[in-house]
Amino acid sequence: MHLVQILLPCSDNNGQPFAQEDFDRVKEELASRFEGVTAYLQAPADGLWKKGAESNADKIVIFEVMANEVDLIDWRERRIALERWFRQEKVVIRYMPIALV
Repeated sequence: MHLVQILLPCSDNNGQPFAQEDFDRVKEELASRFEGVTAYLQAPADGLWKKGAESNADKIVIFEVMANEVDLIDWRERRIALERWFRQEKVVIRYMPIALV
């Protein structure tokens, strides 16, 4: 079993917040594909990254799904689609093995 996390910004690169409908669309699509999703939308996390000497901060939301197998081709295609939809240079999608109690 694997936990897959998608980290998405709350706002575009100009500081314009994304509509709730944008996140609802992601949530619905993941729920239908993976039979469930957890979305951390109400308490965004603080993201900070460095690009050269410049620091950038962002508020992010996190979507999680559990999957028996990780189809990397499918996830790469999903990442590219999310990068276009959310107008991002890079969207982080990460996965890790998990065990259920």
